[in-house]
Amino acid sequence: MPSAPQSPNTARPEGEPSIRSGHITEYTFRAISAWPVLATCLALVLAGAWLFYLTGPPPILSPALPFVGIACFLLTFFLLKGLIILQPNEAAVCLLFGKYKGTLTQAGFCWLNPFYTRQKLSLRLKTQETGPLKVNDAVGNPVEIGAVIIWRVAQAARATLEVDNYGLYVSAQSETALRLLASRHPYDPTEQQDAQPTTGTGTGTGIPAPADALSSITLRDGSDALASILLQELQLRMAPVGIDVVEARISHLAYAPEIAGAMLRKQAASAVIAARRVITQGAVSIIDDALADLEGRMGHQLEPQQRAAMISNLLVVLIGDRETTPTVNTGL
Repeated sequence: MPSAPQSPNTARPEGEPSIRSGHITEYTFRAISAWPVLATCLALVLAGAWLFYLTGPPPILSPALPFVGIACFLLTFFLLKGLIILQPNEAAVCLLFGKYKGTLTQAGFCWLNPFYTRQKLSLRLKTQETGPLKVNDAVGNPVEIGAVIIWRVAQAARATLEVDNYGLYVSAQSETALRLLASRHPYDPTEQQDAQPTTGTGTGTGIPAPADALSSITLRDGSDALASILLQELQLRMAPVGIDVVEARISHLAYAPEIAGAMLRKQAASAVIAARRVITQGAVSIIDDALADLEGRMGHQLEPQQRAAMISNLLVVLIGDRETTPTVNTGL
């Protein structure tokens, strides 16, 4: 297996190379403690000060003493440049003259090669609020949708070197995935039959989805399923740049203001129709049981005209709406 280059003044990389993304392969540094280096710097400062003291009044012990003192101070400043403090869940990406050398994740007071260019970044969990966005659902109705995404940097080198700004990348990809999710599902269950069949890799797993697989889930009632689809889609988009998406949830969902009133009236009408359907089905079931019980007691079946008249009268009594039930004039 290939190994990362080592610096004689820092430390060796450890572990195997991580998953490749483009030409960046992440390595981990284990830096040395900064306290011995700090003690060395203090000793150099004292030595330089003592040498300058010796170059005071004549006779001068040696004309080279001032230059040695200056060299001690310069070496001290050079060593101090390599000091770095990392908090827990922080990382530092190290570059040497434009070439990636490794990632330091060791928290504490450490020392690195002073020639390294270091870029710190946080590995803590972050919350990204996306939206509310206005987008058309699978039927074409304008809706407003928003999401809350929890993510973190998993590969510091890839997040730093693969994209110019990983924060903006997360924001743009989150908005794109959320728009795509909303456009593939109808808002309301009553609109499922109007949704166009969808195919493709909308689940984010790279596996083709069968027709109608996505439009069968509605935005209003499929919160858990939609969150799972959105999470998988985001993980697929973020993995190449070293971003790990931990959780994604729909935080806002509503019709756009210009159609909200009309759609609420439509939902109310659909609820009334559904309630009447349930009442009618229940009444028919009660009537069937009552007629079957009556015929059993009589020992014979009723005539068709008698049966129709009794059904009509019972429907009127049970439903309470004579205009919705047909009446049959039997002459009885």
